Amino acid sequence: MASTLKLEIVTPEAKIYSADVDMVTLPGAEGEMGIFPMHVPLLTQVAAGEVVALQGGQDVHLAVGEGFVQITGDRVAVMTDMAIRAEDIDEAKAEEARRRAEARLQEKLSDDELAVANAALVNSLAQLKVKRRGRP
Repeated sequence: MASTLKLEIVTPEAKIYSADVDMVTLPGAEGEMGIFPMHVPLLTQVAAGEVVALQGGQDVHLAVGEGFVQITGDRVAVMTDMAIRAEDIDEAKAEEARRRAEARLQEKLSDDELAVANAALVNSLAQLKVKRRGRP
């Protein structure tokens, strides 16, 4: 019986994270999901938010955008449009991206432009949530 999971998080640009972990918490479309080794196979949507991987007693925090996750008994593969480790998030840039996206949403936009602005907003909010974790 497997005691760890192989967690891989990939974006169109690169593999952002790959490690053996004890547990993964993901932001699913229907709410937060906890994944342990030997989880039932599942393919579902990932919502923008925070991924927490428990690795050797330490939590690893990442911000992710929308995407999909494929779960098997020994592997969790997250395919997303954005992923960044908490320590790599530039809070000032994420805050500026949030402000720009909110301003853009006040304009008259086509459906495609609206989708891009909404994606930018949820991605920046996910980064800010992860970066500001534990602060009042």
